[in-house]
Amino acid sequence: MTKFWKTLLVSPAVFGTMLVMSASAIAGETLSNFDKEAEKIPQNKTMAQVTSVSQLSDVQPTDWAFQALQSLVERYGCIAGYPNGTYRGNRAMTRYEFAAGLNACLNRVNELIATATADLVTKQDLATLQRLQEEFTAELATLRGRVDVLEARSAELEANQFSTTTKLQGQVVAAITDVLGGDRVNDVDVKDNNTTFGVRARVEFVTSFTGEDELFTRIQANNILSPDIGTSEGNLYFAEEDGSTDAFIDALYYRFPLTESTEVIAIANAGAADDVTDTVNIFDGDGAFGALSSFGTRNPIYYNMDGAGLGVTQQFGDALSLSLAYLANSPNDPSEDNGLLNGPYGALAQLTFKPSDRFTIGLTYINAYNQELGTGSLRANPISFLQSELAPPPEVTGEPDPVIVPFASNSYGIQASLGLSEKFVLGGWVGYTNARNLSTEGGRVDRGELEIWNWAVSLGFPDLGKEGNLAGIIFGMEPKVTGSSINEISRDRDTSYHVEAFYQYKVTDNITITPGVIWLTAPDHNNDNDDVVIGAVRTTLSF
Repeated sequence: MTKFWKTLLVSPAVFGTMLVMSASAIAGETLSNFDKEAEKIPQNKTMAQVTSVSQLSDVQPTDWAFQALQSLVERYGCIAGYPNGTYRGNRAMTRYEFAAGLNACLNRVNELIATATADLVTKQDLATLQRLQEEFTAELATLRGRVDVLEARSAELEANQFSTTTKLQGQVVAAITDVLGGDRVNDVDVKDNNTTFGVRARVEFVTSFTGEDELFTRIQANNILSPDIGTSEGNLYFAEEDGSTDAFIDALYYRFPLTESTEVIAIANAGAADDVTDTVNIFDGDGAFGALSSFGTRNPIYYNMDGAGLGVTQQFGDALSLSLAYLANSPNDPSEDNGLLNGPYGALAQLTFKPSDRFTIGLTYINAYNQELGTGSLRANPISFLQSELAPPPEVTGEPDPVIVPFASNSYGIQASLGLSEKFVLGGWVGYTNARNLSTEGGRVDRGELEIWNWAVSLGFPDLGKEGNLAGIIFGMEPKVTGSSINEISRDRDTSYHVEAFYQYKVTDNITITPGVIWLTAPDHNNDNDDVVIGAVRTTLSF
């Protein structure tokens, strides 16, 4: 029985026709002409088992190997053809292919033995197979050795893996920034800014219990600061307001499918608009990739929401989706004017239409309370502007409570992205915000409302110079107060333009370097201010 198990084939000619079906077991040792042939076969097709040699359209009774093929098909059932009904018997093959096919047919003989059909194998067959077995002993040993190595590696990975349900990943953003040009903006001497170097480090745990859900936990430390230029314009997305190397849980959410077309995300903290909907901008890389500035990353109306809450996205076919979300800024604070429902919040509704891979448009509405755009002119962020304007004079001693005038706002946005080609993407947005104050702060502020506009046009050049690279140009107007009925907040009298250019270069799969500049004309929408140029070099390391 041992000798019988070690043998299988009828002749070398038979093997030459049969072993195509076992090419998938070759571990990468195929010839280039086989690769070219394989490219012609659709990836979703496999070679089909045949029951009669007549099913192979390119095999004729006059072929010298016809009887061998017929024997393999009818006696052993150990042959396969290509999906188009051909056999391609003249294709060259390697000794490894031959050995792999030999091993496959040995398994078939074992099956015949197990089912008491061993009488189908003749002594002549066994003698031929034994000779082939001896001739290809080295190749078979090599294949078995490879399998043993793979099994050992698999066992080692299983023994040392971080978790069976959790993937550990991380990211480091290192940035060198400086003000390259400019003099004074709103009485701030921008030349006093020094060259800075800061780092944002993140460690992320991505857990899945079902394979379709995701529990995301992120720990972050960030000491990067934006240059102080006397306005909210031009601030860097990857920077913090108060930089610190203290590590804390920066993001925590659980995303899961409710139905085949409905996805739900529950956010415990640090949620943002891009967690609950598509911001429709190829430059939105969460500060690590894409645009350098907050303005260039996404339509500023999206910054009207952050914190903890719930988001739901409903798909209506492949091209249309509706996103609904509510995020509260201080949901864990039980004090007055805070909490899940009584504190600062942002509520979003967005309809996203994506009829093709190259075109996407989003229609967005956000209702917010005590939230700001975070970029644009000082007046376009009225809560912090009035807090500064109504602050006690320096001669007042002690630490008086800050003056916070509550605001409610309604924001509307249209975002679009159009891929004119694989390497040229045209994008942009328009955003409008109507903000009204809900208190006069004891008569110190008139009741009224603000009209705030912003817009941008962007040009993206994916894979410029190298696959994985991205070049971008952004031109637009950061949030500007175009109308005001609040006496204490006048409209912005001039217009500032934001011009940003960057080139994201992919050094390796894990390292990118992005130099870029941001040019602000008439910063803070005030022609009396000098133009400012901000330079940055961002390096992102992912693991």
